[in-house]
This record gives sequence, C-alpha cells and structure tokens, in this order.
Amino acid sequence: MNIILNSKLEDLIQKQIISGRYTSIDNVLEEALTLLEKRNEYEQWIEEIEQKIDLAAQQLERGEGIDGETAIKQLRENLQQNK
Repeated sequence: MNIILNSKLEDLIQKQIISGRYTSIDNVLEEALTLLEKRNEYEQWIEEIEQKIDLAAQQLERGEGIDGETAIKQLRENLQQNK
C-alpha cells in the first residue's frame, strides 16, 4: 500500500522517530492505528453505556427502580453467592 502524507503528518512522524520513541515510520503508524482502534472501541463503549443509562432512566420513570439500599443489598448478596 502506498500512502501519500501531507507535510504536517510527515513532520510529525519524523519528530517521533528523532525523539527515539519510535525506530521507524512503520512503528509510528502502527501505534497511531492501534490508538485509533482503541478510540473507536471506547466510543462504542460510550454509546452502549448511554443506551443503558437511557433505558434505566425510562425504567425509573415507570417506577421500576429500587432504592439504593436495596440495590446495594442485592449486589452484596450476588457477590456472596458467586464466591
């Protein structure tokens, strides 16, 4: 694959190599793409959490929620059962 980079990106890559943190263009690009993948996974996780929060808020509005003390008690019971 051939990639043409603008001068700003070329300078950024060269600075990373000169700093000694990376030894080659491939190393810099691999790190960049790994971080991009992690960011995409994080954004997906955020989206899933937002959906869960929305669902929980709807359940609370319908009166389906439980008070905090009951929730903590149930969590502790679950933890004891799973030990």
